[in-house]
Formats: sequence, C-alpha cells, structure tokens
Amino acid sequence: MHTTILPEGWKAPIGYANGVLAEPGRTLYLAGQVGWSAQQEFESDALVPQFEQALKNILAILETAGGRPQHIVRITAFCIVRDEYLASRRELGRIWRTLIGDHYPAMSMIFVADLLDHPGKIELEATAVIPHP
Repeated sequence: MHTTILPEGWKAPIGYANGVLAEPGRTLYLAGQVGWSAQQEFESDALVPQFEQALKNILAILETAGGRPQHIVRITAFCIVRDEYLASRRELGRIWRTLIGDHYPAMSMIFVADLLDHPGKIELEATAVIPHP
C-alpha cells in the first residue's frame, strides 16, 4: 500500500504525485530503460513508440520481481527531444493509462543533450516497493 502525499492547500499535480509514502516491502531499483526490445534493438526512431517500449521494459522487470504497476513509487525520465515530448503529451498519457492505469508515482522529467544508447530519445528509471509475499 502506498499513500500519495499532497500538502494542504496545494493544487493537485496532473500526471504525477509530489510525494509517495511507501509501506514496508521489498525495494526494487530499476536501471534506466530505453525504448529497445529485449534483444536491445530499436524498432523506431520516434519518441512515442520508444516511450511505450521503455515503459513495457520497466513493467517486464517489475513483473519478473513479483511486482505490479501500482508498486512503482518513483520514475525519472530523461529525454533529448523537448519539443517532440511536449507535442506528444496526449499520446504519451494514453499509453501511460493503457499500461499503468490511473496510478501516478512521484515523477521527474529531465531534458538532456543525449543518451548513451543511440537512437534513443527517452530513458525511464524507476523505483518500486513490492509488498512482502
């Protein structure tokens, strides 16, 4: 069980939580995942399909560890295409809701000059707290 933290009088954030209080459990730290397949091959140069694949990669690792999407407490996104990201927000939100639902962890979006894995446009790093079995 996780509790979203919103100080009194603060406007509710859209698409993320300002803070998440996690109950005791097993903490899973996920390395940055780019939008490539399990064979480490990019199937698209575009941001939207790369975001979808990176999120699916996060969920595959989480599931392998016995977790579910609602166990994610934090995601940090690193993106190299600010304008493309802003133009794609509606589609990215649709992908999020399809894969994760209405669970919004604490999130940060950081725009960077480049990513190690080319032609990667976005990388997602996550932390999850999975309840004890």
